[in-house]
Amino acid sequence: MPVLPPPAPGVRPRPPAPPGRHIGRHRPVVAAVGAVALLAGLIGVLTGLMLADEDGAKTSLAGTKDPTRSAPSPTEVATTAGAPSAPAGRLDVQAVADLVAPSVVTISADIDGPDASTTGEAVGTGVVVSEDGEILTNAHVVADATDIRVRLPGESEPTAVELIASDAGNDLALLQIEATGLVAATFAPMDDVALGDDVLAIGFALDLDGGPSVTLGIVSALDRTLLTPSGALDGLIQTDAAISSGNSGGPLVDAEGRVVGINTAVARSDATTAANNVGFAIGAEEVEAVLADLREETGGEARSEGYLGVSLEDRTDGGQGALVTSVEADSPAADAGLEEDDVIVEVDESTTAGAAGVIAAIRDLEPGDEVAVVVVRDGEETAFTVGLAERPPD
Repeated sequence: MPVLPPPAPGVRPRPPAPPGRHIGRHRPVVAAVGAVALLAGLIGVLTGLMLADEDGAKTSLAGTKDPTRSAPSPTEVATTAGAPSAPAGRLDVQAVADLVAPSVVTISADIDGPDASTTGEAVGTGVVVSEDGEILTNAHVVADATDIRVRLPGESEPTAVELIASDAGNDLALLQIEATGLVAATFAPMDDVALGDDVLAIGFALDLDGGPSVTLGIVSALDRTLLTPSGALDGLIQTDAAISSGNSGGPLVDAEGRVVGINTAVARSDATTAANNVGFAIGAEEVEAVLADLREETGGEARSEGYLGVSLEDRTDGGQGALVTSVEADSPAADAGLEEDDVIVEVDESTTAGAAGVIAAIRDLEPGDEVAVVVVRDGEETAFTVGLAERPPD
């Protein structure tokens, strides 16, 4: 999917920053989790990432010492038979965890990042999406990987894996192993997901020994959008189920064991912002759309990104919409007539609450697409038709 370029320096994004992959070499490694670094304390939950101290002890990005390594086991959602039931419609944790376990796998990767702080071994979570060896995870789990391995449930040895395609803007990557007869996860229709539904987050939190961790929560909000270094994540489910480093790429499932989202980020407090039990998963509808695109890609890269050519920031006066802080010369936005200080309030007949919404809406389109953009200028709404271009090289 096309991705609008990340906001320029004047933008006030609040993207989640990935907590970290487990890096188990002598050099400390920091990896972004959840593909976003929220300025307001949102920290992406890069599944399974930790830092390795000189003495070999592992420290999560949250600073917790962990002397062990997790042995991942794939968990997948079985299709129909045997869907668990719980009293009064509540989620039966043990039944759902047992049902999904065959589809959840551990992912480990050798990472060669741009500097010593991003080099080592990363560990994350993946979800089996086909019987013949397709596995889905977060793109940030395998970013800068020189070698990727998967360990299936109940197995002690890792299996070599091929990266089919990765979409950093949507923080999803498709992997392939040589295998048959795997248990593929079932995805829930988003119409079946409602505010307050019980959900279970499953993954290899902190890379602890043994099987995956499970945490119970509810759907706290739907259709969230977050700015990321690669653009924006949209169609997100917010949950209060505990999500930790190592959960990235793992499933968020409902009471029937169906995947409603792929865990990707978590909010953490900082000096100015308090955050408690605020995690995010890429919604199943978005996941399935991106998965279809990834299956068509070759060479490990997703298709070209669309380009509008504006820098944005959120409004600070309490209103909705995204403030245009600059317009690139000879860009689609400039050619259509957008100007600095315009407030974008609608993209393709969908209202936008802020910069993240605009970025996500453009990202979901392709170069060559025409998009209707409504702006408020001098107190009046004006509509423009913009033909998107391919994003120029950095």
